[in-house]
Amino acid sequence: MPGKRPAAEKEPKSSPAPKQKKAPEDAKASPAAKKNKTVTDWAGMDLSSQAKSGEGKAWNLKLSSWNVDGLRACCVKGGAEYLTHELPDVLCLQETKVKEEKLPEEMKDLADYPHCYWLAAEKDGYSSVGLLSKTEPLSVQFGFKEEGEEHNREGRMITAEFDTFYLVTTYVPNAGRGLVTLDKRLDWDPRLREHVKALDKVKPVIICGDMNVAHKEIDLKNPKSNKKNAGFTQEERDGFTELLEAGFEDSFRHFYPEKKDAFTFWTYMMGCRAKNVGWRLDYFLVSSRLLPKVADSLVRDQVFGSDHCPITLLLEKPE
Repeated sequence: MPGKRPAAEKEPKSSPAPKQKKAPEDAKASPAAKKNKTVTDWAGMDLSSQAKSGEGKAWNLKLSSWNVDGLRACCVKGGAEYLTHELPDVLCLQETKVKEEKLPEEMKDLADYPHCYWLAAEKDGYSSVGLLSKTEPLSVQFGFKEEGEEHNREGRMITAEFDTFYLVTTYVPNAGRGLVTLDKRLDWDPRLREHVKALDKVKPVIICGDMNVAHKEIDLKNPKSNKKNAGFTQEERDGFTELLEAGFEDSFRHFYPEKKDAFTFWTYMMGCRAKNVGWRLDYFLVSSRLLPKVADSLVRDQVFGSDHCPITLLLEKPE
C-alpha cells in the first residue's frame, strides 16, 4: 500500500497567489477517463432471438448464468431486473456470497421460479451458488458425492437432473493472486471432469458458470502479460482442454470461433469495462451430442450489476 502523501506546505500569508498563465486558445483539454457504467439500459436492449438450432428448429429452452459478485450488492445495483427481462427457464448464479436465510427481498418468493436451490459456503460471505427454475428438477445434488470435501465446504456446484438432460452450475476455484491456490484449482479440475463424464453416460450434460479460465489467447485482452497469472496459466488452460476432450463443446466458440473482444469479466479498476479490457471466464459447455440442438450462445455484456455479465444459451430441448 503506498505511503501517505505529505501534507502540502502552506503559503506564507504575505506571498501573493501565483499568477495563472493563460492557456493558448487552441489548447485542447485532456479527454476525461472512461468510467464504467453501472446502470443497465433495459429500454434500449433487445433480448429476443430468432435463432434456429443446428437442425433448423426454433429454440424452446433458455438457460442463463451469471456470476453476480455478491447477490445482495448486485440487487442493490438493479441486478434482479435481469430475471424479469431475460425470463430464462433456469437461471444459475455464482459467487452469491449469501446464505438462504439472508437472501435479498428481490430474490424471495419468486412466482415464476418456484423451485430455487441455494448452496452457501460454510464461510460467511464467500463463494456460494444458486439455481432458480420454472420447472422442478427430478433431483438435485449439492457438491461432489465422494471426497472433494474442501470444495463442498465452499459451496461451488449444484447438479440438477431434468427429464432429458443434466444441468451443472459451478463456481470454479480461482488460482489466486500469486497462484497461491493453484494446487486447489488443479485438484478441482479432474474431479469436475469425472463428475460430468459420469453424468454424460446417462443423459446429455450442460455445464455453466464461472470457470475461472480464459481458454485461448482470444479469450482475454492481454494474453502475453497474463501467462503466469491466475486464469491463464498453462495448467488451468490444459485442464479446460481436457474437459472439452472428455466429450464437451464450448458453445460460444462453436458459433463465434474468431470473435474477438467478447468478454464476460472486467476488473472494476482503471475503467476496464468501459474500455473493454476483459476476460471470457463464463461458459456454457454442452455434451457434444447435444450441439445440434443448440441455437445460440450469447454474452449479455450490456447488463450491469457485477464485475461479470450474464450469459445465455438458447436450444431446442433434448427429447
